[in-house]
Amino acid sequence: MTTAQYPTRDGGAFADRHVGPDADAERRMLETVGYSSVDDLMDAAIPEVIRWTGNLDLPPAATEEEVIAELRALADRNTVAVSMIGLGYSGTHTPAVIRRNVLENPAWYTAYTPYQPEISQGRLEALLNFQTMVTDLTGLATANASMLDEGTAAAEAMTLARRAGKSKSNVYVVDADTLPQTLAVLATRAEPLGIEVRVLDLATEPPPDDYFGLHLQYPGASGAVVDHTPLVDAAHAAGALVTVAADLLALTLLRPPGEIGADIAAGTTQRFGVPMGFGGPHAGYLAVRAGLERMLPGRLVGVSRDAAGDPAYRLALQTREQHIRREKATSNICTAQVLLAVMASMYAVYHGPVGLRAIAERTARRAAALAAGLRTVDGVEIVHEAFFDTVLARFPGRAAEVVTEARRRGVNLRLVDADQVGIACDETTTEAHLATVLDAFGAVAGQTGSPAPTDPPSALPAGLARTSDYLTHPVFRSHHSETAMLRYLRRLADLDYALDRGMIPLGSCTMKLNATTEMEPVSWPEFANVHPFAPDEQTAGYRDLVGSLEGWLAEVTGYDAVSVQPNAGSQGELAGLLAIRAYHRDRGEGHRDVCLIPSSAHGTNAASAVMAGMRVVVVGCDPDGDVDLADLDRKIEAHRDTLAAIMVTYPSTHGVYEGGIAALCAKVHDAGGQVYVDGANLNALLGYAKPGRFGADVSHLNLHKTFCIPHGGGGPGVGPVAVRAHLAPYLPGDPSGADGRPAISAARYGSAGILPIPWAYLRLMGPDGLRRATGVAVLAANYVAARLRGHFPVLYAGNKGLVAHECILDLRPLTKATGVSVDDVAKRLVDYGFHAPTMSFPVAGTLMVEPTESEDLTELDRFCDAMIAIRAEIDKVGSGEWPKGDNPLANAPHTAAMVTGDEWSHPYPRSVAGYPTGVDRRAKYWPPVRRIDGAYGDRNLVCACPPPEAFEN
Repeated sequence: MTTAQYPTRDGGAFADRHVGPDADAERRMLETVGYSSVDDLMDAAIPEVIRWTGNLDLPPAATEEEVIAELRALADRNTVAVSMIGLGYSGTHTPAVIRRNVLENPAWYTAYTPYQPEISQGRLEALLNFQTMVTDLTGLATANASMLDEGTAAAEAMTLARRAGKSKSNVYVVDADTLPQTLAVLATRAEPLGIEVRVLDLATEPPPDDYFGLHLQYPGASGAVVDHTPLVDAAHAAGALVTVAADLLALTLLRPPGEIGADIAAGTTQRFGVPMGFGGPHAGYLAVRAGLERMLPGRLVGVSRDAAGDPAYRLALQTREQHIRREKATSNICTAQVLLAVMASMYAVYHGPVGLRAIAERTARRAAALAAGLRTVDGVEIVHEAFFDTVLARFPGRAAEVVTEARRRGVNLRLVDADQVGIACDETTTEAHLATVLDAFGAVAGQTGSPAPTDPPSALPAGLARTSDYLTHPVFRSHHSETAMLRYLRRLADLDYALDRGMIPLGSCTMKLNATTEMEPVSWPEFANVHPFAPDEQTAGYRDLVGSLEGWLAEVTGYDAVSVQPNAGSQGELAGLLAIRAYHRDRGEGHRDVCLIPSSAHGTNAASAVMAGMRVVVVGCDPDGDVDLADLDRKIEAHRDTLAAIMVTYPSTHGVYEGGIAALCAKVHDAGGQVYVDGANLNALLGYAKPGRFGADVSHLNLHKTFCIPHGGGGPGVGPVAVRAHLAPYLPGDPSGADGRPAISAARYGSAGILPIPWAYLRLMGPDGLRRATGVAVLAANYVAARLRGHFPVLYAGNKGLVAHECILDLRPLTKATGVSVDDVAKRLVDYGFHAPTMSFPVAGTLMVEPTESEDLTELDRFCDAMIAIRAEIDKVGSGEWPKGDNPLANAPHTAAMVTGDEWSHPYPRSVAGYPTGVDRRAKYWPPVRRIDGAYGDRNLVCACPPPEAFEN
């Protein structure tokens, strides 16, 4: 594909709007890099041994109007029935002000993970609200900033209990009245770690004498509400830690887990304004008692102070522990569900404690009214006297008939077994819905008409009534009008830097266009309001969309089968490694447990390998940053009989197309191992190379990178796992247990609610557009490298000095000479109007830059000009013109308050501080806080909303 084939912008092809540089800009970029065409560049950059020259077997590119019409046709094949299935998924009303101003607002959904806290204060405040909401409702001391779903939150609670408890037992006791999908995920996660999950009906069976942890559901999956205090006390007496998986809405009425002695609480915040989305994405939660906070997995938002001594928010403690501890990490979670956590927190802010309690009371009364009506139906028995929102009705031999009759009337119920039906109420349940359910039971019972629902008191036991207060912070009591809420959301969004402001040139995490057309269908009711356990005949559109997407992903990667179930890249890694483990075991080689991992690898690789029951052996890299094939030979020879797999990232974590990848794959295969290629950098391969064709057996893909699902401030993500045919039988299974395969996530298709985004991207781009995007992404990275190489060394490069889709700028020599650190440069870029590149990964003291294909030449040049100007500032520090401890870099970022203050004692003018060279004064972004003291925040851990007095100065 040459530049001559690229059309000028005429408003036609979507690819012309997705790809930033036009034909003229591309020509200028190629001149700078020294190539006549993108194809020539790619021929030089990509090793011939992996090049794929065929045509992708994908539908041709469609227009935006055509794609919306196709998605509308798929949506119309879904039936949005009244869902009363329950099991952890509830109907909910997303307040329109939150839907429009968070879910559908690029200021929120295009933001990156808040690793640069000075430009992330808005979403950090929202996440602190989330943590406060969870701790208040659960009655525990500390909560993290969200988990992937309830199932994975419960699994993390299990492993937390194991490492924090004193018991040496490997038995984890789980009450039988736990959500079935949670049971499935617990079983998957426990087996490789040697944990025995023992499921007991704790209403009739006592726990064993020795166990390290106990998992309780509150209320139970059946709807039952019981006092768990005796079980908690007994567990503690046995040296076990207790996890309570609690419904947060129920906790507005019920005694919270912390008040009955629970050590950990886990669950989901889905019913706080987040649509069901056929299973996700939703924000799970995890909270712990005092003393366990430093063992929390995932992300934790804390309060620190900035250079002026003012309070400021930041990520604290375990953030990205995988990169620090690697195989010693306690979790492979390196993401969260930020966008959904923000929605849930704002639902609590908008309704406040009084509003949430009113929703809970109305839900409980509806359930009680339903039970009262059902008691009048001949042959029906209400199984539990105490319940919150779910009624379990026994109708011997007639349960299936009732479910069928209710479905015919537009209501989905849960078929528990031949005799029992589960009916769940939620905030969307109306009296008309109750009447329909009663009519269905009456019709099966042969009764004419139906008893009118009454409005009795709830069926909650008085002895478990909540008496403690919650959500007492003013933020939950101040924004209940739409005007107030709208302004609060706008104020927080204005504090942050996202893609809607400018370039986010992060290496490793591709931040490119999330087109509005791709995003739009996510809010449609036919995609948003479908229960993951809805009957198949109601979800034909969803299943067709998933089937098409999985097929297209298999085609572009060269694999034979794909599962979209993993709801994050870390989960895709785990799923791929578990498939390798199962494959070896079924071939009688279960002793193969060594996973080779290059020293440059993403930190989650090592953590995932350990979670999959493997031993990590590190392979070194050579001076060029490539995997050291000689060291690989040594490690293979030392572990030939026990070698299970190697995990490599391609292009490498260093941003280079390694020439030895095919040889590496062959060496591992010859020794009986499998090859896992981390798909994080697929944005540099699409259309030009296929991992499944050049020797890999399995990959996970990051749909929030290559395939345009937005980062959402740190989630949602989707991490499908793709495999060759021999591993296909070991892909993740249905959490219902229908297919007998292990489940990675709580829902069969993971975060299905956002799969219309990558589906639309693939349809809009078509095979030629995908290939073009890859070529321009690589061109952009090499353009940045070419422009900056004379000012900052480019640390690694491949054939002919070319990089892949990202490049690493080495600041270490400058730091040694001048004292200016990588942090100084990152913070100074904020003054120039940029989010910083990736700092100190994969090499400490460096910046990794990924410009993507979506940034136009004007923005690329603006970034390069800013970096060149910063280099000139560094030289002034080096020459002594500016002191090492007092210069624009050391003091960056500069706030408006600092620049406009009455006092100014610095040796550089205010204009240099606030308006560096090239900054547009009309579009200036001002960070709300100065540089934040991370160490102070870790020493003085505060992970809930501080009182307003903290901000008085």
